[in-house]
Amino acid sequence: MLELLICSLLTILPDYLYRRFVQGKRFGREITLFSVWFELRWGIVTCAMLTIALITVIFYNHPSTTNATVFFRTVPIIPEVNGRVAEVHVGLSQAVAKGDVLFTLDNKTQAAAVETARRKIAEADAALVVAKTDILANEGKIQEARSSLQQAQDELRTKTELQRRNDAVVAAREIERLENLVAGREAAVLSATAARDTDQAQIATLLPAQRASAEAALAQAEAELQKTVVRAGFTGRVEQFTLRVGDIVNPFMRPAGTLIPEEAGRGRLQAGFNQIEAQVMKVGMVAEVTCISKPWVIIPMVVTGVQDFIAAGQVRSGEQLVDAQQVVRPGTILTFLEPLYQGGLDGVTPGSSCIANAYSSNHDVIVAKETGTLRRIALHAVDATGLVHAMLLRIQALVLPVQSLVFSGH
Repeated sequence: MLELLICSLLTILPDYLYRRFVQGKRFGREITLFSVWFELRWGIVTCAMLTIALITVIFYNHPSTTNATVFFRTVPIIPEVNGRVAEVHVGLSQAVAKGDVLFTLDNKTQAAAVETARRKIAEADAALVVAKTDILANEGKIQEARSSLQQAQDELRTKTELQRRNDAVVAAREIERLENLVAGREAAVLSATAARDTDQAQIATLLPAQRASAEAALAQAEAELQKTVVRAGFTGRVEQFTLRVGDIVNPFMRPAGTLIPEEAGRGRLQAGFNQIEAQVMKVGMVAEVTCISKPWVIIPMVVTGVQDFIAAGQVRSGEQLVDAQQVVRPGTILTFLEPLYQGGLDGVTPGSSCIANAYSSNHDVIVAKETGTLRRIALHAVDATGLVHAMLLRIQALVLPVQSLVFSGH
């Protein structure tokens, strides 16, 4: 509308003033509906052409959008295991710090597993003590078996010597019995030594491995027990936390609530511009923003990122093919804006709806020596329209809070 008024002041109004005051024509007589069109047709056509040209120049080189929002990240509060809620430590809406306990699940099964693992470690320690005792007992058995073996060997040597001197003194059967006795006591020595070596191997390898397995099982059981205590992963605020004692939570189907990070929505703003501005939007462009939650304030911004993809065209793998006509509305060019000055978004509530204007700069091209005169004039005109666009934004900043009040019913 403002563009039409400006163009009318430059075309239709001078034409009317000339015919009214120079030619002396009057309303209702010489100036009628037919004569207005017939006599002012050149002015009306010129006004329409200038209006369209001005609107095109302004909105192409200085993109504007009402699809600007301070998006913020929300994190669902989900336990790592299923369970029934035993204790709740926060309210429906509450600020929390990193590490604060939010709620606790029933941990009887996990606590029993921890106690079982601890008993396994105690059993391994007791088996180690028993194995050391068995080694001492086996050492005694080895000494006893060696003594018996030595006694049998001495008796065998003695009777063998007597038989060598006189066959009638010792019978051959007695020599065989002593030889069998020596063989049996040698086997007893070997058996006692093997038992001792077995106990030593248990102390050196088996029992430490069993204890390590028991410690690993204890660590796993304690980790499962810790999963029943749900803590805040970062400083933020808990919202819509309706969980109560006795409820059953599921990590896949039923979150406990929502945790909003403290810095969420505090540093940047996202704006979706029309696709026709894809060639205009560049990183480093200066922009201005006004938000409903901070009325009558223009916030200087700068474009820090332009998304290379349009969300409306994304395809997810599934069992059906996607038809292009299913995309009802064209997507927008997502642009990231950050305050030009520190603290620029202070007072803007995360999630607020905003209006954003971006301004292209042609200063480098204007000052370039190779730029022609007509090109310079055109670029100056483009930059001049930015002033008009900025004025429109300030008018919108005044009207936006009033519209918000009207539509909210206040």
